[in-house]
Amino acid sequence: MNLHRFWIRFGAGSGFAVPRPGCGVTAHDYDDALTILAERVFCGKPIAEIEQVVEDVDISALDQKHVIPNMEAPTWRGVWYPRGFSQDR
Repeated sequence: MNLHRFWIRFGAGSGFAVPRPGCGVTAHDYDDALTILAERVFCGKPIAEIEQVVEDVDISALDQKHVIPNMEAPTWRGVWYPRGFSQDR
């Protein structure tokens, strides 16, 4: 099964505990991306309100000064931005 890179932005009213400016996840599909977010980033708590989802995001289009230098490799299934939430390979 192919993997897809998702860039997920959360609503402004989601509070301070959500990654800004968003979260980068590589997953089999959208539902898999949500499962990874729920398990790794939100630790089983409800996922914050999602404002925007970009499937197959062009990594080079992301913030070059903040996101790119602070992300992990987006080639494996898991969270690649922000660092610290990657899925065990």
